[in-house]
Amino acid sequence: MSELALKRKQYDWGTMVPFIVIHASVLLVFTVPFRPALLAWLAGSYFLRMFAVTGGYHRYFSHRSFRMNRFWQFWMACLAQTSAQKGVLWWAAHHRDHHLHSDRKEDLHSPVHEGFWWSHLGWILSDEYETFDTKRISDFHRFPELRVLDRFHLIPAIAYGAAVYFIGGWDAFIWGFLVSTVLLYHGTFLINSLTHIWGSRRFATPDESRNNFLLAIVTLGEGWHNNHHHYMSSVRQGIRWWEIDITYYTLVALSWVGITRDLRPFAPPPADRNASVTG
Repeated sequence: MSELALKRKQYDWGTMVPFIVIHASVLLVFTVPFRPALLAWLAGSYFLRMFAVTGGYHRYFSHRSFRMNRFWQFWMACLAQTSAQKGVLWWAAHHRDHHLHSDRKEDLHSPVHEGFWWSHLGWILSDEYETFDTKRISDFHRFPELRVLDRFHLIPAIAYGAAVYFIGGWDAFIWGFLVSTVLLYHGTFLINSLTHIWGSRRFATPDESRNNFLLAIVTLGEGWHNNHHHYMSSVRQGIRWWEIDITYYTLVALSWVGITRDLRPFAPPPADRNASVTG
């Protein structure tokens, strides 16, 4: 095994221990009486933060597929960081690296080369990717408020969890923060892992990206991954009428009140339009 491979398989216990603890905390659901309102806390918290991950971390900060002013940019970053998926600059910089090397040896989380475990969880828990290249995210790194937010990336998640507790109590905290955070982790991570090995391919992209209807529902539209890899700058990933893309619909609605603007449509260059595998 190469020196690089050995290094990449070393895990950061400072990341792993809290990750294991929050997964174990899901068992607390058996310590409180169940009531239907708790499912509302779970679903509302999950989908609110999934939108922030998909619309904020991914489509805005990673791909700049629409624009916001500096005020809304900051609050989108705060909301995204309530997901406890590290800082906004860290997330976007590494995602840009993924697209640069998608499913090649240099890809930081390709299931094609490293297998399901590494692409789903291993790379995040590894000590290999604790830092990021600031040049990769220089467009957003220039904002001091985003640098501070990225450095103290757990504060929004802690504040969010505290707000859920004080508003809804201990039961709501378990379902609306702990359980929803764990589900949010794996809903997001499935895009790195399963959408490169399971689904259909409309476009002949140079990687193994695939479209998956089920994952598109779970992730508010991110499951249309082959569409996205074909034209990554598009704010819209579900391009057919039946390809549900709730993140896109929400971003359009936010544009009606001026929060988002200049949404980039799905309009690949003419030379790319014939590069398809299926119709």
